[in-house]
Amino acid sequence: MESVMRVIREQPSAPPSAPPRVERVAVIGAGTMGHGIAGQAALCGLDVRLFDPSDAALDAALARVADSYAKGVERGKLSAEERAAALGRLRAARGGAAAAAEGADLVIEAIPERLELKRALFAEVEPAVAPSALLASNTSSLSITRIAEGLARPARLLGMHFFNPVAVMPLLELVRGAETSDEAIAAARAVGERLQKTCIVVKDSPGFATSRLGIALGNEAMRMLEEGVASAEDIDRAMVLGYKHPIGPLALTDLVGLDVRLSISEHLRRELGADTFTPPQILRDKVARGELGKKVGRGFYTY
Repeated sequence: MESVMRVIREQPSAPPSAPPRVERVAVIGAGTMGHGIAGQAALCGLDVRLFDPSDAALDAALARVADSYAKGVERGKLSAEERAAALGRLRAARGGAAAAAEGADLVIEAIPERLELKRALFAEVEPAVAPSALLASNTSSLSITRIAEGLARPARLLGMHFFNPVAVMPLLELVRGAETSDEAIAAARAVGERLQKTCIVVKDSPGFATSRLGIALGNEAMRMLEEGVASAEDIDRAMVLGYKHPIGPLALTDLVGLDVRLSISEHLRRELGADTFTPPQILRDKVARGELGKKVGRGFYTY
């Protein structure tokens, strides 16, 4: 008996199963983040279908991706052959979200930051994909656990939080919900590495790591501007030159969108209760006036 037990103990343990290979991606939502994710995925060799309920938004997104590829060729970062191959891997999907997701190994949503919209979307697309397919939300602050509620397989849903502009920013924040499996995290990490991103893994907490820190810094910069501590330019220079941030907090708010920052700040204030996340009045006023940042030509700066 002892010899049998010794043999059993000496048997090598089974290697961990490899994460599912992702080759086909469906991106739902063709806004700033959606078209950026789709463009980067196609450029890195994945077969991509991009869907948006607005045909006009979808056409504009495809044009922006094509333009970014063309600029890459002009700057010598892409060859004409690489550009053509990437464009060949990116297709518009016009038959609905479920049709776009059909056959995909990974579905990434990049729709507005509203919990009910994201839950409804995943409920719609889950039946259209294989049991092994990953479901990912690009949310910057909403609970992954709550987004996954009601799904047949919540273990395969996680957060894949990209940063704008997707082609340039090297970080991908992977968010583990209460039921997200190790296999889902491993598969998403493999996708992130293929997309030339450095991945971090955080638990499902309000604002995760990046939005929580970014909103805290951005709100304080706005309060300093309100109080007349310094100009917007000098507040941003302080962080760029003093702390080696690539962009100042006010310019970053313009890039992300003041409306987006306001929504995230309000969400974090509700969830965490800290005054740090109370939206500054200057932010509320600018959003009310339609000064939403770079996308409309005016925010804390004029473009």
